[in-house]
Amino acid sequence: MTEQAAQAVWVNEAWGKALDKVRRTSQRIGAGFPHASPNGEYVLEPPHWWTAGFWPGLLWLLYNGSGDERLRGIAEECEARLDEVLDGYTRLDHDLGFMWTLTSLASYKLTGSEESKRRALKAANYLAARFNLKGRFIRAWNPWSAGEDNAGVAIIDCAMNVPLLFQASAMTGDPRYRHVAEAHMDTVAADFVRPDGSVYHIMRYDPDTGERIGGLGGQGYAPESAWSRGTAWAIYGLTLAYHHTGKQAYLDTAKRVAHFFLANLPEDHVPHWDFRAPLEERQYRDSSAGACAASGLLLLSDQVGELEAAVYREPAARMLESLYVNYGAFDDHAQEGLILHGTSHYPNQTNVNVPLIYGDFFFVEGLARLQGKGPFYWE
Repeated sequence: MTEQAAQAVWVNEAWGKALDKVRRTSQRIGAGFPHASPNGEYVLEPPHWWTAGFWPGLLWLLYNGSGDERLRGIAEECEARLDEVLDGYTRLDHDLGFMWTLTSLASYKLTGSEESKRRALKAANYLAARFNLKGRFIRAWNPWSAGEDNAGVAIIDCAMNVPLLFQASAMTGDPRYRHVAEAHMDTVAADFVRPDGSVYHIMRYDPDTGERIGGLGGQGYAPESAWSRGTAWAIYGLTLAYHHTGKQAYLDTAKRVAHFFLANLPEDHVPHWDFRAPLEERQYRDSSAGACAASGLLLLSDQVGELEAAVYREPAARMLESLYVNYGAFDDHAQEGLILHGTSHYPNQTNVNVPLIYGDFFFVEGLARLQGKGPFYWE
């Protein structure tokens, strides 16, 4: 059996098991918004929570690969439930991209729904409105508590939100969305990515002058450490920015981050939660970072020439296979998550060593990429 044929065997097997399991778990989850599964059952969050798009996004992926109309119906129910957030919630932040790319934009791409297109464009307008002209960044959050000032805060996660803006320009013919997206990604490439390819999670600016103040640790171990999921966001987000613009600087920076990520993987190809945490703090993995990076690396392999493609495609496939073989919970009926050992926020000790819905999503998206089952909603 050739290597390609052997890969097809486990990929198809993993896809089938993921589909079967989601069909089971969707009986309970329905049009809810799961985030983490600390005790075998996904905790459902309110619709405004930042991960609200990943469950319907997962359902759309599996619907697209199977034609299961029941999964499509649940995804559409989730999208409709998000109207209460889009139209009535006053604390929307930069995660508009995550939420409506994987719901409304996915629906529009797969069904042509004009209502979904309208929702996606409305979300894009709100996201573009968060742009700080002086600092050339999209503001991350609103104040979490009275008196907090985070008006000058941007985070690496937003690299995955700006594809909504690139696509809004494509849908409307209006370049302003693209201008905002490019300005933000220029800032990411210049300020967030260090010369060695490691990545800051949070960058603070003076919101009035745009002056860069410095990096913060955020969900990583320390300001100068290397949070693995942030590294994955950067690989994928910069590659998507190149895909949408053809701007060489984005591709070059994505490669630099990818090489850092791959050079720091342990033997089983699934990253620790922070590449630079002290050994005694580094015992936990983040399977969600591995899944996200793998899907981003597969896209990166499609953006480079034939001679380079294997540099990114082969380790991405190894990562996904390790997640399937060593981290999978597909046959565990007591666990709703697909892949184990995700780490959401280690410094806060929040959802550590548990399945995470975005890990499940990116794992299945990676399988879909290996199978050529597009379209993919970020593109």
